[in-house]
Amino acid sequence: MKTATFPPLRVDPQLRQDTESVLQEGESLSQFIEQAVRRQVEFRKANDEFLSRGLASRDQARKTGRYVAADTVLAKLQAKLTEAKRD
Repeated sequence: MKTATFPPLRVDPQLRQDTESVLQEGESLSQFIEQAVRRQVEFRKANDEFLSRGLASRDQARKTGRYVAADTVLAKLQAKLTEAKRD
């Protein structure tokens, strides 16, 4: 597949200096930026999917009239957290 480029990005000199200061050995600024963009894209896709599932769940609850009490949900989440901490 043919590669593409991002447009040039103007940033504050301090941001560039801060970014360069955290580069790992052998890592280029371009690699760092590409990795940051990839992570942000993955995060936004996951966030969009999460919101879609939540809205679909809300619509289903409205349609059926079946809801789960907040206390019940929180109790289940707390149980999962407690179990995860034990492992």
